[in-house]
Amino acid sequence: MKTFDVIAAVLLVVGGLNWGMVGVANFDLVATIFGAGSMLAKAVYALVGVAAVYQAMSLGAIQRRWGVRPAMA
Repeated sequence: MKTFDVIAAVLLVVGGLNWGMVGVANFDLVATIFGAGSMLAKAVYALVGVAAVYQAMSLGAIQRRWGVRPAMA
């Protein structure tokens, strides 16, 4: 599952950088590369969304698998 975790993390970084560019420069890199509204662009957006849901739902399991302990407040 670590491979899946890494893929999800990479997709989240790609999505975060893309949204950052949209917010700062009004430039959508995914739409520029794959075409605005194209099936490929929609697939990238969907994969980023699935990665976000996966990360949100499995954060505790990911921390256990990677041997990370949550910081105590």
